[in-house]
Amino acid sequence: MAREYRHIKMYEKEIFELKEQGLSQRQIADKFGISYEKIHNFFKRHNRNQRKLAAGIEIKPKGRPRKEGKESPPSVQQLGKLRRVISVRNNPSKSISYYIAIISFGNVDGVFRII
Repeated sequence: MAREYRHIKMYEKEIFELKEQGLSQRQIADKFGISYEKIHNFFKRHNRNQRKLAAGIEIKPKGRPRKEGKESPPSVQQLGKLRRVISVRNNPSKSISYYIAIISFGNVDGVFRII
């Protein structure tokens, strides 16, 4: 029977406890039923991040960095609000409570009409 998927970060506490008990990386991998390479890479990433923190280097998230000092254009900022309004329009049972919530919180978006 296949085990349920969990990200290795979810096992982090248990992995470090087993490592403190003196188990090898291979024994830890066998205990969780995952490959040795995953455990090895987990410790490698963790040690790299610890070295960066000790040296005072900021740990940056993965992905393309945002442009410094520039905010998203207003059209992109309004996209989330537009999606919310469209979803409310498609689901009328939520529309009344959505607009009541907007009015009660005093959100001045100019969206106080019930569709």
